[in-house]
Amino acid sequence: CTDKKAAATNWIEGRGKSVVVEATIPKDIVRTTLKTTVKSIIHTNVQKNLIGSAMAGALGGFNAHAANIVTAVFIATGQDPAQNVESSNCITLMEETDDGDLWISCTMPSIEVGTVGGGTGLPAQSACLKAIGCKGGGESPGDNARRLASVVAAATMAGELSLLAALA
Repeated sequence: CTDKKAAATNWIEGRGKSVVVEATIPKDIVRTTLKTTVKSIIHTNVQKNLIGSAMAGALGGFNAHAANIVTAVFIATGQDPAQNVESSNCITLMEETDDGDLWISCTMPSIEVGTVGGGTGLPAQSACLKAIGCKGGGESPGDNARRLASVVAAATMAGELSLLAALA
């Protein structure tokens, strides 16, 4: 693995925490809240995140803007913002379910987070960690870091959904 730079090894083997999040969004919510259609948002994801990223030679960056969300959560929770490079490795996938709903997932194989030490002790960052139930080491060592990595991935997925809906 490698630190603070884009590297295939972090995408393939992971570094830090590896997280997959997914959700199914009912087609009515896609239409009324996101103001698009399931087919349109899926098409946008394929064109922008998959084809566009491949044409650009992206390394672990098959997403709309994971780095924006990762950096925001990192700053809010006292993480090292320079770890954004590998922590933003993300592939966003979307499919239409048999019922016509939208299935979305974000796979993030190298989220590097901690909940003890460094910037996590700053007052505002400590309060944010406490608010999301991630302050300190956890009941077992690493429990809260795993939870924080899941929060990062879930926030990233929400951001992906929002931006792709706006573009669709």
